[in-house]
Amino acid sequence: MIGKTFLKESKELWRDGRVRITFAIVVLLLGIAVWISARQYHNINEQYQIAEKAERAVWDNQGEKNPHSAAHYGTYAFKPKYPLSLVDQGVDRYVGTSIFLEAHNRNEAQFSAAADQTGLARFGDLTPDFILLFILPLLIILLGYNSFTKEREMGTLTLLKSQGITPWKWALGKWTALFLPIFLVNLVLFLIAGLVLSNLKDFGVFSWGSLFTLFLVYIGYYIIFINIVLFISLKAKKSGIALVLSLSVWILACLAAPKAASNIAETKHPYPTRQEFAANVLKDKRNGLDGHNPWSKESKMLEQKVLAEYGVDSIHKLPFNFDAYRMQKGEEHEAEIYFKHYNYLKEQYSKQSSLYQGLAVLSPYLPTRFLSMAVARTDYTAHWDFSDAAEDYRIATQKFLNDHFAENSSYGEWGYLAEASFWSELPTFSYTPPELNMVLSNNASNIWILGAWIAVSFGMLLLTTKTI
Repeated sequence: MIGKTFLKESKELWRDGRVRITFAIVVLLLGIAVWISARQYHNINEQYQIAEKAERAVWDNQGEKNPHSAAHYGTYAFKPKYPLSLVDQGVDRYVGTSIFLEAHNRNEAQFSAAADQTGLARFGDLTPDFILLFILPLLIILLGYNSFTKEREMGTLTLLKSQGITPWKWALGKWTALFLPIFLVNLVLFLIAGLVLSNLKDFGVFSWGSLFTLFLVYIGYYIIFINIVLFISLKAKKSGIALVLSLSVWILACLAAPKAASNIAETKHPYPTRQEFAANVLKDKRNGLDGHNPWSKESKMLEQKVLAEYGVDSIHKLPFNFDAYRMQKGEEHEAEIYFKHYNYLKEQYSKQSSLYQGLAVLSPYLPTRFLSMAVARTDYTAHWDFSDAAEDYRIATQKFLNDHFAENSSYGEWGYLAEASFWSELPTFSYTPPELNMVLSNNASNIWILGAWIAVSFGMLLLTTKTI
């Protein structure tokens, strides 16, 4: 019964010219999106490598220079393009690609792709994740909205009942006929992506396990839509009604619910404006140790503490350059200030994320989107992780420079110059994104919610088949 129904439904779908044309268009769009993303991914990889090598060469070839001048001269930390961004670009197009690392300041990532786009960008980009998240569910609706209603309209349902069909086997045959083409399209897409990524040399860390996990996430997403579309087709009296209801579900799940969740989260847990954030940081800086101001109250307190610690009565007698020591302590104080304020931003982000996850019960799109970006390492969590790694490197760089200045010069010796070979001793910045196990652990609630959507939608479909 299952096999016969599957063959019959598959033949009917293939004979429908509209379905063939639509299916071909979707596959073509998906192919174009993958090709565009692959070229973009390759170009960005090349730019990343060129920029990283060039910036390091500039740093290493500064010549003789005062270490603190080099600290203000600064360098860059470049954000790598993660392999699975080929499938899901996430927030990569909206966040910056490099962070300028300098003394006294923690800078935001700059040079986002969205900032360089024209007004046409408001219409959206043709990317694999756009096709996977929005277009394929529409294809499922087109293929399956009349799976059961056509049997009523054509009068074949009465004939099938008279032959003593098993409802669940009949429904499973139709389900399989709808699931198989969607499964094959995704399988081909992810295999092509895997082959492209696994053949890239000297860049990135590609994992077939992460790619397979991403594949399973999207398959689960489509199973939910298949179940919902077939459930509606079972309950609706006419195909037109089933089509309208199915499209309404798509609009609510893929468009309305994500936007509503975003607005609710931003309203309940707002971020401070850029001006407010900068003013709060500046206020805390003024109330603390300024490494460049030797006459401030905090600097004098530090001076007395150090003199007592080393048992001398003058900073000239200290075995290191107190100016550089004070600047390092100022850096450490400012780093604590930035940690405090950026930690508040991350707390707001965590609260927004928790609210998003709570609202994910309203739409299967939300847990799928969050899991997709997380597995691809293109979500805000991955960007925060990169930013924190860059800040740790900035702090370590300032200590590296100030300690050298303090240990190799005397108090007041601002003319001290480090040797030209000194700069190459600074370790190169490197960043590795979190492992898949950690990503899945952090997104356990999204996995459970997506699993609940699958279980509930299957339950609804199976219970409805008993009423046939």
